[in-house]
Amino acid sequence: MEYLYLASFGEIMSSVLSVLLAVLVLLVMITVHELGHYITGKIMGFGIEEFAIGFGPKLFKKTKKNGEVFSIRALPLGGFCAFKGEDDDSDDPTAFNNKKPWQRIIVLISGALMNYLFALLVIMITFFSYGQAALVTYVVDDNPAYYEYSFNKGDVILEANGKSVYLVTDLMTALENKDSGELVEFTVLRGGEKKDILVMLRDNTHFSSVEDMARLYRALGVHYEIDSESGAMINGGLYQKSIKFGFFDTIGRSFEYSFKLASSIFIVLKQLITGALGISSLGGTVTTIAITADAIKMGGLRHLLNMTSLIGVNLAVFNLLPIPALDGSRVVFTAIEWIRGKPISRRVEGIIHAVGLMFLVLFAVVIDLQQCF
Repeated sequence: MEYLYLASFGEIMSSVLSVLLAVLVLLVMITVHELGHYITGKIMGFGIEEFAIGFGPKLFKKTKKNGEVFSIRALPLGGFCAFKGEDDDSDDPTAFNNKKPWQRIIVLISGALMNYLFALLVIMITFFSYGQAALVTYVVDDNPAYYEYSFNKGDVILEANGKSVYLVTDLMTALENKDSGELVEFTVLRGGEKKDILVMLRDNTHFSSVEDMARLYRALGVHYEIDSESGAMINGGLYQKSIKFGFFDTIGRSFEYSFKLASSIFIVLKQLITGALGISSLGGTVTTIAITADAIKMGGLRHLLNMTSLIGVNLAVFNLLPIPALDGSRVVFTAIEWIRGKPISRRVEGIIHAVGLMFLVLFAVVIDLQQCF
């Protein structure tokens, strides 16, 4: 009985630690974002009133000689860099709205840029330390008719049809809508050396969904088995393996992977707009923390790094969307002012951003709640 109590206590502490690390990851990425605004603002002579980590009541406060306030607040789920005269007109030449439009735009996008650069650094650290996921052919069709245009057992698939491959979904996207008998160029790692090979498709690749794995395997000529009871595919001829590449390949693939993460956000947005993806598949801040905590608990440091880079790229892209209250929307208003030669009413803009912020907070709460029921 005592052993059970100890085991339960250990599991609880592991879960608590995972949640705390997940909150820390989110807080670090938000702080990095605001630090981007702060650094570029200082370089360009913007007046800064406060740099805060977290929201809510102040736990710690320090005022610098120039009047800037640095604070740590009670709720570790956000942060901000408050510029002088950001939401109204001011006579102070260092006020945000008195700076040139191009300067304001640089300051506004610098937060997202900082998120992206930090995420890219984390991706590089992960790839150098652990390697990166790659698909390896495990069991290959031995039909003599295809010997000249086939994979070899143990081939690591790097590219398909000119597109980099990291996951099975990448492979399916690269081969979409091809016909049986077509020759497709692949770049593989075979015996430690890169090779360009041609593979003849054994089936068409007109996939009906991203789950149409059996058709993909048939097309590539790799074996698979079907469970007689469930009808699900088992023992597939492709598996994921971590592969370490050379220095320059790792750098290049880190950039590619970061772009892939960014593009996946636009794919999700498109699917939401077209109805291909339901709102139930989204999550707010609480859901993000829960998913990150689960990943950390299951996979340790590597999963922590993976989630950090994913959150970083997501924050970078999301903040540049032209949604009221986000940096992207403020960039749009500043660009309009630059073109017109005068700003839209500060009061109107302030109301639009305030409504946008309330909507975003409400939306995040609603989608978090719907994940619970």
